[in-house]
Amino acid sequence: MTVTRLTEDVVQRLECPSGRQHWAVFDTLLCGLYVDVQASGRMAYRLRYRTLQRTRYLTLGDARVMTLEEARREARDALRKVRAGADPRAVQLPGAGPTVASFFVQRYLPYVQSYKRSWATDETLIRLHVLPALGPRGMGELSGADMAGLVAAMQARGYAPATVNRVLVILGYGYRLALRWRVPGVEDNPLREIRALKEDNRIERYLTPEQTVRLLQSVRDSRNPCLADIVAFLLYTGARKREVLDARWQDIDWTHRHWRIPHTKSGRIRHVPLSEGAQALLAQRRVACPKGSAWVFANPATGKPFVTIYYAWYQARRKAGLPALRLHDLRHSFASFLVNAGRSLYEVQVLLGHANARTTSRYAHLSPERLRDAVAAIPPLQ
Repeated sequence: MTVTRLTEDVVQRLECPSGRQHWAVFDTLLCGLYVDVQASGRMAYRLRYRTLQRTRYLTLGDARVMTLEEARREARDALRKVRAGADPRAVQLPGAGPTVASFFVQRYLPYVQSYKRSWATDETLIRLHVLPALGPRGMGELSGADMAGLVAAMQARGYAPATVNRVLVILGYGYRLALRWRVPGVEDNPLREIRALKEDNRIERYLTPEQTVRLLQSVRDSRNPCLADIVAFLLYTGARKREVLDARWQDIDWTHRHWRIPHTKSGRIRHVPLSEGAQALLAQRRVACPKGSAWVFANPATGKPFVTIYYAWYQARRKAGLPALRLHDLRHSFASFLVNAGRSLYEVQVLLGHANARTTSRYAHLSPERLRDAVAAIPPLQ
């Protein structure tokens, strides 16, 4: 292999070194473009590139016929397809419309990014699952059988039903957009023939009162001086981790005793009532926080919200004998505490900020003690 700045004169003077069958001479001006010089005297412009985690090669044309400028133009066009997630070697059927890669990268993602808070999740699922499996295919040539094959392949690799269903939702929405936008070559939505997989969303991890005591003691011993307050506030409010870490003093309403969360997963502002315990915790933090700090749980080292507290949490949960406990399980525990205290699922739904009651219904498990109390209410039968 040789690297040099290719010109027409340089290319036409190239000869394969004696004793070799091929000699690759790469261009310094366009990464991946090279001349494949063969011992037989034939020469071809070729492009080396990477797609779908593999190195691939594309023959552009005969170097005795094609000009260098034409080769560079063809190579640039091919590299644009690679950046869009497509394989330029793929042959697209006539009338098959844009490739899955070009549509979802160039049209779908820019569109959802304009309004969807979780667009980055879509980008990740498209990059990891859609493009490797379907990227080079024309959207108009795909059928329900192709989508069923994608589902089967993801299941074989051990992905959870929820992950598979999210990919299907993205694909289905993309096809609906293509039909709405009248994208040439797209005449049907193959996702209509596919059923979502059944998901088992039962919540298994939630704290018992005894586990809660152990956990709170463990986080108090953490080297992170904010961890104990963060964990306690998560348990007091049932909020999501990022909502708590980004909490600002300006959103605490001391008069009405609630916390305003301006940026939620649903995109709607939420007001969380503050219990006496939560108010007392906030009052202590207001005294302890540096004067002028905008954030309730600011990182002492930076004065800004923590990017992550995982390491401190990892150590604390292991010390408490709860190595599998996730921070999000504190939200589950909050819901379980309420349900086991006799609060209605509607109240839990409002406090957690769920838009759909079906989401809250996952927390309908009751403690064994409450179930025994329930059956005890049945009088003896004569």
